[in-house]
Amino acid sequence: MADALTTSKFVYEKLVAMAGGHVVAMRSWNGETWGPTNAPATIVLNHPGALRALLLPPGDLTGGEAYIFKDVDIEGSIAEALRFGAAVQSNSVGRLASLKLLRHLRKLPADNRRSAQGHPKTKGRRLHSVNRDRTSVTAHYNTGNDFFRLFLDPALVYSSAVFLDPDESLEVAQRRKLDLICRKLELQPGQRLLDIGCGWGALAIHAAQTYGVEVLGITLSAPQAEVATAAARRAGVDDRVAFEVRDYRDVTGRYDAISSIGMFEHVGKGQLAKYFSSIQKLLDPEGVFLNHGIVTRDRHIVRVTPTFVNTYVFPDGELVTVDQVIGEAEEAGFELRDVESLRTSYALTLRHWLAGLEENHVAAVESVGETTYRIFRLFIAGAAVAFESSAISVYQMVLEGADRPWTFGRRHLVANDDRAEKLSVIRSPDSAVRSPLR
Repeated sequence: MADALTTSKFVYEKLVAMAGGHVVAMRSWNGETWGPTNAPATIVLNHPGALRALLLPPGDLTGGEAYIFKDVDIEGSIAEALRFGAAVQSNSVGRLASLKLLRHLRKLPADNRRSAQGHPKTKGRRLHSVNRDRTSVTAHYNTGNDFFRLFLDPALVYSSAVFLDPDESLEVAQRRKLDLICRKLELQPGQRLLDIGCGWGALAIHAAQTYGVEVLGITLSAPQAEVATAAARRAGVDDRVAFEVRDYRDVTGRYDAISSIGMFEHVGKGQLAKYFSSIQKLLDPEGVFLNHGIVTRDRHIVRVTPTFVNTYVFPDGELVTVDQVIGEAEEAGFELRDVESLRTSYALTLRHWLAGLEENHVAAVESVGETTYRIFRLFIAGAAVAFESSAISVYQMVLEGADRPWTFGRRHLVANDDRAEKLSVIRSPDSAVRSPLR
């Protein structure tokens, strides 16, 4: 035990040196603490082999499993702990062996109590086939409606909000996002909107209430469709809004506008051409398509080993670069009319989600168990750090056919400098449809 304690402290000191100014504390299984007493986060080693479980073999899947299977705990800010890890990694590529950390880590006892779990297996199914995508997506979104209510806004919007003030509420920023999408789509009463990956129905309901359109929302999650259908009924728009469990590749008909919000990440690089061509066929020649999705800045991704996110959070999820997205869209016949980065807004959104999840720790564990709580806590915090560091971003792209008449000016493409009262445009069932405040 004494040797394990000495080795663990040695490794911690080396990690601190690699991390530069990013410092966290560490507490061993016997209560001994290393590092500053006012550190923003403390990594707790729960047994003598905890650091070995955390760092060997190197990779985010190893570190993630060490946390979710309780080899380590993280007290304080989990985002700062992840920032510390990212600083170590960025300064230590190719140096672990030379610094002899690997040799020291192997001195620590191995712990075989945990084993990889992950999500339901999809072996035997072609990557991004309809059936495999349904299995992968539902593995995440069917975690439980009550669980997501613990940290999302009241409308259950599970994508980036649009903040104009970092101190405003998540609810206001999410409602602004919904209205911004509708304005970018230039929705008019009587039009037909297809919402791909509709989630719990917030956008579809807002579009029907505020802009008088007919909406078909599609999702691969039956529990989402049930909640969305009930919400549309309560809002009095169930005569104009329908939700179905359906893959976008199985949709037929023509639509004046199409939205895809936070679904694009599940498509897969190899399916981008089919994705855009499928939407092109569904869109009226003078229609508008808005694609809202996360992209990576890493142009050298070579997936040789599983990652934490694609093992435990989004099986088969893939991120591509923004130029790849634009290129595939143009190949399908679209013209890019507008593009907006919401990177900093997504970072703020994730910080709100993380705070909500941590505040409801007890309720979350009662709903889904400690392991799933830890998976989401780690995932949300990691995503916040990635957006804050600009490793990833999120873009709203307005895509149209080149023959669609041009809309001069950008007023409808820019979020209003509004306040909460200005967002109260959702009408009652017997009121007239109102345009959003300009």
